[in-house]
Amino acid sequence: MNILKIAFFDAKDYDRQSFEASNASGEFDICFLDTRLTPDTYKLAEGADVVCVFVNDDINSFVIDKLYEMGIKLIALRCAGYNNVDVQYAYGKVHVVRVPAYSPYAVAEHAMALLLTSIRRIHKAYIRTKDFNFSLEGMTGFDLHGKTVGVIGTGKIGRIFIDICRGFGMNVIAYDKFPAKDSGIEYVSLDELWERSDIISLHCPLTDENRHMINSSTIAQMKKGVVLINTSRGALIDTEALVEGIKDRKIGAACLDVYEEESNIFFHDYSNHIVNDDVLARLISMPNVIVTSHQAFLTREALSNIADTTLANIREFFSSDKCANEVCYKCGQIADCKQLHDKKCF
Repeated sequence: MNILKIAFFDAKDYDRQSFEASNASGEFDICFLDTRLTPDTYKLAEGADVVCVFVNDDINSFVIDKLYEMGIKLIALRCAGYNNVDVQYAYGKVHVVRVPAYSPYAVAEHAMALLLTSIRRIHKAYIRTKDFNFSLEGMTGFDLHGKTVGVIGTGKIGRIFIDICRGFGMNVIAYDKFPAKDSGIEYVSLDELWERSDIISLHCPLTDENRHMINSSTIAQMKKGVVLINTSRGALIDTEALVEGIKDRKIGAACLDVYEEESNIFFHDYSNHIVNDDVLARLISMPNVIVTSHQAFLTREALSNIADTTLANIREFFSSDKCANEVCYKCGQIADCKQLHDKKCF
C-alpha cells in the first residue's frame, strides 16, 4: 500500500511536534502548511489523500467540491467541533472524521482557571507586583462557595466542570437538550438557568439552533453581576449584546476562550499590527473581561491524544469499512438513521 499523504492545514509548532511524535514510524507523509484551508488555499491540497483541519479552517460547499474533484476522500478534523464543515453537503462526496474527546479535563480546568483569575483578580495582581505595587485596592473578589453555577451542555467537558464546581462547594444547575440519565445533575429550563445563576458556563457545540443563545433578551433575564464563561464556540454569544451588557453593568465579568469572529485573528501574533475588529478591541479593553486565544485544549496530554486519535481515524478509514469517529449529518438528526458507526456513512 502506498504511503498516505496528508495535507495538514493551519499547522503550528505544537501541532508539528505532537504529530511528528505520533508518526515517528513514518507511516504517513504529512505536509504541514501554515495557512488555513479556505476557498483561496484549497489547491495546496492537490496530490493529497487526506486534509487535516482545525477549528478555523473553512470547509464550505465550494471547498468540498474542489477536494472531491482532486480525489481527496477524507477530511480529518483534529478537534471535536465541526460547525466549520458543511457536513450535509459533504455527504456522498468526502467523508469527515473528528476527535470527539482529546482531554475534557484540559478544557474544563481552563474554564475554572479563567473564572478564578477573573473573580480573584490574579491577572491584575501579577501585573501590579511586577512593578512592586503591593496595594490591595480594587482587588476584592468573592467566594465561589455557595454560589450557583449554571452549566449549559453536560457532555464529558460539562460534567467534569460540574465536578470541579462541586469541589468548590458550589450549587450546580444545568441545561442540556439531552439530559444525562442517572447523573444526579439538577436540570432546569434555560429561562430558569438564566434567572438563578451567579455564573454561567457554556460547554455545548454550536448549532443553527443555539447560535447567539446568549443575546440581549437572555442577558436581560440574568442576575445583575453574572459572570459568563465560554470555552466552547464564540458564536454561542452575540458579542455586541455582550459588550452592551457589560457597559450596562448587567454582566459582572466575561471569561472568553473563544470569539465569534476569531478565525482571522486567533492563533496569530498581531502585537505589532492594528487589528481591524472594533468589537474585540472594546472587549479586551474592558477591565472585567479576560480573553484567551482558544487555548483551553492546549495541554501536552491533549495534543498527544489529538495526534494519536487523528492518525488512528485516518488509518481506520483507509484500512477497513469501519469509521467509529465519522461525522454524518444524518446522525442524531434524522429519525430513521440507523448509523451505529460500525461502517462508513456512505
